[in-house]
Amino acid sequence: MGFHRYYGRRSTRLMLGASFLIMAAGAAVFASAPPWPIALLGAFVAGLGYGAIDYGLNHLFTIGFSKRSTAMLNLLNAFFGVGSILAPTLLAQLGPASYRWVFLVFALLSAALIPLLLGVHDTHVRDAPASPRQRNANLRNRSIAITTAWVVLYVLNIGVEAGTGGWEPTHLTAAGYTLSAATTATAGYWLMMTTGRFLVAPLSLRFSDQTILLWGCSGMAVCLGLAAVPAWAPFAYAGVGLFIGPVFPTGLPWLHRLVPDAQRAGAYVIAASMLGGVVFPPLLGLGIEHTSAMSIPIALFALNVPCLAAIWWLMRQRPVTTEPENLPSTVEARSSP
Repeated sequence: MGFHRYYGRRSTRLMLGASFLIMAAGAAVFASAPPWPIALLGAFVAGLGYGAIDYGLNHLFTIGFSKRSTAMLNLLNAFFGVGSILAPTLLAQLGPASYRWVFLVFALLSAALIPLLLGVHDTHVRDAPASPRQRNANLRNRSIAITTAWVVLYVLNIGVEAGTGGWEPTHLTAAGYTLSAATTATAGYWLMMTTGRFLVAPLSLRFSDQTILLWGCSGMAVCLGLAAVPAWAPFAYAGVGLFIGPVFPTGLPWLHRLVPDAQRAGAYVIAASMLGGVVFPPLLGLGIEHTSAMSIPIALFALNVPCLAAIWWLMRQRPVTTEPENLPSTVEARSSP
């Protein structure tokens, strides 16, 4: 939200550069500070920088590639996934004694990326001048309703994403799998999520964003239902990863087309979606305490149902236009000779 607040007032290059610098500073403090409170402060600062980069890059990719935005956003988020797979693997191989140096190197690499931002152009999507139609209360209400539907979709979808990654090992071990097998299956879930984004990048040039989202959430529903069967669970969770991966990056260009003030709507939607990853895994844990670990895929299935409802409703919405209705066309407006 901080990046959005100053976006347009400052150079985009400057904003991204500051975000990389903040992330680098936080990582350096985290690596070099033995006292736990200072290390937590460093992690907090690094998270601020990362959050700004996450929003800034997703927003720039949404508005910067026209019809190819969906493909490029899926590639961008696929490489986010590559990093989330490689980083834990590297840390596991190096061991705890090397953590400090890994974070110091990470801080240096983050700072080293700043000169590469010279290729970022400072072009912004400005809000259109206000008009009577734009100030109409019904128009504002439609914009709010559509943005709210996207918030619901993204919060719940990210909740399913984080809940699956966090609680899949617990469900699989309760279903009779060894801890090693459950951990391997969870790694497969994250790998398939990244794979799904790479696969959808070329498909987005042939199929609409609406179609991809509908098939993505429908495929998640089928796979979560199959995950309730212990014999199919590891493969079903891999399918969940495959279908859930493209949902977040594919939705942003569709939101941009539906809502005229997409810059502000996108900021709210992206920021709110992060709540899903924070709130729902603990809530799932509370649910497990009152039921059993075997209920995990059922709870995740229940979270996915409103996502399908939101997509169905959004598919029935027209873009919120700021143009007056019933204006004559250019040809009709011309007087006959």
